[in-house]
Amino acid sequence: MEPRPIAVRSADAGLRIDCRAIARALGILESQGLAGLETTDSVLGHPGELSVVFLTPAALARLHARFLSDPSETDVMTFPGDPALGIAGEICVSARAAERFAQGAGTDFSEELTLYLVHGWLHLAGHDDRKPRRRRAMRRAEARAMGLLRAAGAIPTFSRQGSN
Repeated sequence: MEPRPIAVRSADAGLRIDCRAIARALGILESQGLAGLETTDSVLGHPGELSVVFLTPAALARLHARFLSDPSETDVMTFPGDPALGIAGEICVSARAAERFAQGAGTDFSEELTLYLVHGWLHLAGHDDRKPRRRRAMRRAEARAMGLLRAAGAIPTFSRQGSN
């Protein structure tokens, strides 16, 4: 199976990303983890490009307000694509939310931001975290996906321009 095209872009000034590492991580989830992580509601079973966009908290809050009628900040949003248009879906992520959480929890920024990517990918794979039982299943899938990425040495490195 040919790897899915993955487009990565950042609208978050100063965020340093490695597009190839992000594509590799998501490719690993699809090639190694999809069978055990996907649900019947998955849009990822369809062909098409997967888009990943890093947004500022304000930009993500505007999307949250527009599409979910909730103007509060959020960390990840996903949008299913349209296979007829060659789009599998889009993952929109707030790197700053991951930074704030990682700093407050004393955890690694790159690990936290990768978890947000995994979370978005799992939403597109059909997971839902609105009800407690499904949230627990999603947390298990997140742990499994992060384990796959760690074992493959595929956690992308993220940083802010001017920081270490």
